[in-house]
Amino acid sequence: MTDNIAVDDLSEDMARDELTRLSDLLNKANKAYHGDDSPIMTDAEFDFLKKRNLEIELKFPQYKKPDSPTEKIGSLPSEKFSKIKHSKKMFSLANAFENSDLYDFDEQVRRFLNLGHSDPLEYTVEPKIDGLSLSLRYEKGELAFAVTRGDGTTGENVTANALKIKDIPINLPIQTEILEVRGEVYMEHKDFEILNNYQESLGRKVFANPRNAAAGSLRQLDAAITAERPLKFLAYAWGELTEPLDTTQFGAIQRLKNLGFKTNSHTKLCQNIDEALTHYEELSKIRSELGYDIDGIVYKVDSLDLQSRLGHRSTTPRWAIAHKFPAEYSWTKLMAIDIQVGRTGALSPVARLSPVTVGGVVVSNATLHNQDYIAARDNYGKEIRSGKDIRVNDWVEVYRAGDVIPKISDVDITRRLSDSIAYRFPSNCPECGSAVVRDEGDAVIRCAAGINCPAQAIEKLKHFVARKAFDIEGLGARQIELFFADEILPIKEPVDIFTLEFRDQNNFTKLKDRHGFGKKSAENLFDAIKEKKTIEFSRFLFSLGIRHVGENVSKLLARHFLTWSEFISSISLAQNRESQEYFDLVAIDGIGTIVVNSLLSAFEIGKERNSIEKLVEHLDILDEIPPDIDDNVLSGKTLVFTGTLEQMSRSEAKSLAENFGAKVSGSVSTKTDLVIAGPGAGSKIRKAEELGVKTLDETEWLSLIGK
Repeated sequence: MTDNIAVDDLSEDMARDELTRLSDLLNKANKAYHGDDSPIMTDAEFDFLKKRNLEIELKFPQYKKPDSPTEKIGSLPSEKFSKIKHSKKMFSLANAFENSDLYDFDEQVRRFLNLGHSDPLEYTVEPKIDGLSLSLRYEKGELAFAVTRGDGTTGENVTANALKIKDIPINLPIQTEILEVRGEVYMEHKDFEILNNYQESLGRKVFANPRNAAAGSLRQLDAAITAERPLKFLAYAWGELTEPLDTTQFGAIQRLKNLGFKTNSHTKLCQNIDEALTHYEELSKIRSELGYDIDGIVYKVDSLDLQSRLGHRSTTPRWAIAHKFPAEYSWTKLMAIDIQVGRTGALSPVARLSPVTVGGVVVSNATLHNQDYIAARDNYGKEIRSGKDIRVNDWVEVYRAGDVIPKISDVDITRRLSDSIAYRFPSNCPECGSAVVRDEGDAVIRCAAGINCPAQAIEKLKHFVARKAFDIEGLGARQIELFFADEILPIKEPVDIFTLEFRDQNNFTKLKDRHGFGKKSAENLFDAIKEKKTIEFSRFLFSLGIRHVGENVSKLLARHFLTWSEFISSISLAQNRESQEYFDLVAIDGIGTIVVNSLLSAFEIGKERNSIEKLVEHLDILDEIPPDIDDNVLSGKTLVFTGTLEQMSRSEAKSLAENFGAKVSGSVSTKTDLVIAGPGAGSKIRKAEELGVKTLDETEWLSLIGK
């Protein structure tokens, strides 16, 4: 949990804890921005940490956290509007802050495509408008509907409101069967000022910034209000098409302009990444003169054929990246240091600050990460902040690099009080009083009591009922806290949730008669719990809150085993670290020894295993349904790539295989169906020959997938 340390320098434990911090903070900010139109941080700040989160996940996939922000696009659509599913997913963008990030991006693209440094690679470069994403679907030239991004898969139907925006054509001068145009709804500075003055004159709420004003105006239930607001729309992308717009990104933007859409005049075709960075610097200088907010510059591989080859990750395209503008700093006084205990027992220090405005947002807390960070050391013992430790009553510089709880970047020791003393980290858990431990190589001090610590137990329960876990209506974090403390009808472990109604029936004091409940609310809660007794395999595994087993890892395991019984059987046999089941688990692409050992620890015979088994007795865990992919020679097969591929990168080959419904493993076993070998292949080829596994060279592989 050390955001002052480069990703390449993070140890495994440091990476794990940093991902925990980033996941919690970014998910809160994501909901505030997309769901509530009330951001708690700037886009630049948010995207800086989102990029860091992704980089850590790519290097340490076994530590991908629950509710990872890299698996999210936007926020769930509002219940105020009807929903429309996007025919093609609306992706977000990966982000960069430093020029070096752009060179890394260029290198990654070239490596994926097997391009050399001297091979031509053009980019379309455009300002990133700070507004609300909107998709317009035209059928035979007529606007059929307009949909917000939502969560990237499903958005809000705001067609009536979009029709009130003058920049959005109702009819196009072509009769194309389907054309989805995507862009940004925004508000210019001068119009924003006029609107706020008008709102203030009527005693209404004023908007915090133009982005909030634009989002709030577009998402009005009364389209007449939207019509009064000076909204604008810039087109820069597309979704479903029955006919291609062009062969290049830049050409397609020009085509949209010719069809009557407003496009950004500062969009430029650049011959290479150096020229693209020069355009970034030029736009940075005139940013304040544009008359509207931009929070960065977007770089897109210009060739649409190369974009198609590069494809997408789960939420972002590989062929585009946003270069964000830097965030801000402010000085304030540190009033106190509090210790919070998390689900895994980590003791996390938090600075309580005298409130200060940073980047337009008032903050009063800052993360202090761990004991070493406070003492001005990184987790290798190396000095940070020029050796200046952090103490109560210090004046500190706060940097909002995307955090709901920002970080402290510096300390002004010239203003330090003469009687100031160094902070002493607690030697006992502040929640349960148990001894705390710090494992060798671990950056974090943890309470040793495990689920016997109330703080850890309650955080595990909160995770269990989280939205991406069981998501039981009426049983959120606040209700969990109340039931955990309840003496008559307590919930101390997950199985207690599913015995709640039975225990209530046998209690003299009924839940319906308790404060905060009534007959109807109690019945609704019991019904909601019954409804969630049937759950998907991957969702259930995620809900258990096993260390290192986040949503992505849970999906990988569920897809691999398909049924809970197969998973449990394999885990039981894999307790023998010399067994084939153990090696097969470790070989699953994206898993690894850290995740496997954590799983084995959780499912060892003991208190945690018993708790899981009692819980399973009350549930119907559904088998995992394989991806809906047309039947083909690779669907459901397990592949291993070995040696050096010459006509495509290993990453592109793996991506293609998964697109055809195959699984990719890191080692050859009796479960392997196919080995694709390039020059330099060694032991895996010999293993395949021993087991009689079919082997293809790269040319045969390309022929097989029709490339």
